[in-house]
Amino acid sequence: MNPQESHTQALHDAPQTFRAALDELRQASTRAEVDIVEVPAPAKLAPYAVAMAADVADSDGEARAVGRFILLYDSQHSDVWDGNFRIITYIRTSVESDLGEDPLLTEVAWTWILESLDEASATYRQPGGTATRVLSKGFGMLDQQSETTDLELRASWTPAGDNLNRHLTAWTDMVCTFAGLPPVSEGVIPLNPIRRK
Repeated sequence: MNPQESHTQALHDAPQTFRAALDELRQASTRAEVDIVEVPAPAKLAPYAVAMAADVADSDGEARAVGRFILLYDSQHSDVWDGNFRIITYIRTSVESDLGEDPLLTEVAWTWILESLDEASATYRQPGGTATRVLSKGFGMLDQQSETTDLELRASWTPAGDNLNRHLTAWTDMVCTFAGLPPVSEGVIPLNPIRRK
């Protein structure tokens, strides 16, 4: 059995609660600019997990922002998570050097994820995360490369209530924010299907 078949079989054998959550995620509304695909999840974080990879590319096909969204499930209530589900996310983008030098950039990145969740009416508890600026400068053969700053956000939270699809919608909106795209006009609901790798 190849890894993809093994992954599919594991999801098929998962508890109904987790499979229902997965169905909800697959029905999430996401912006058309986001290319999102279901990928194999890390195996050791929880008894059951599903992962999504997303990127927003420019007109040349270069990624402006990339990320991972992972939904974990444990039928035994986790005191650490304060629930049975936990969402773990990662987003990375390159920013202009002057913006990368702003000491408030990491704080702003953290507020973006909370605002995205609130705007999508995705209720949550126990949020946590880290925002990191990474400055890169070339030397030797690479000294002609311009300095770049990468902004990375790693965040996790426990979804509260139903509507797990809203959490994926909020996260994909966040990926678009990292990519520098403007917000979607109010009342417009773009749809982009999730592909399975």
